[in-house]
Amino acid sequence: MSGANGGGAAGKGNGATGAGKGARSRAGSGASAVAAPVADAGVPPLTGGRAGTYVLLLVTGVLVAVAGTLVQAAWFPGGLLLALGGVGALFYGGGRATGTPAGVLVPGAAWLVTVFLLLSDVRPEGDFLFGAGLGSYLFLLGGILVAVICATAAQMRVAGVRHGRVGG
Repeated sequence: MSGANGGGAAGKGNGATGAGKGARSRAGSGASAVAAPVADAGVPPLTGGRAGTYVLLLVTGVLVAVAGTLVQAAWFPGGLLLALGGVGALFYGGGRATGTPAGVLVPGAAWLVTVFLLLSDVRPEGDFLFGAGLGSYLFLLGGILVAVICATAAQMRVAGVRHGRVGG
């Protein structure tokens, strides 16, 4: 009689009978409730407007890379700050406009490919856009640093990390 209602010794030890099934089904429903938000992660679906925004950010990333390359060398201290400010505005604005980390990564990848692969190549005539000065290196490394900071901030917004004290 005790084995039929789940109150026997076998039911208490391994959870195979009535009381064990109730605990298992609650644990199972809790695991599936946790898995659904992790898979979704608050990222909205890709629509036509969002894809258009990503294409616009890609083109803008290329244009900002070309403009920043020319400006940073022209007026050294002010041009470098202007170029890095433009890069930061593009990355931060892309992340805020789309609400996803891809809004930072798309123009960041376009900027990176343009600056490192297309503009820093030395032509056979000896022409190149980046001089061997401190400003060029600060522009290259500063742009990467700004992209990483903006991508991390966008990822934290998507994950719902709250600002405030650690541990309380």
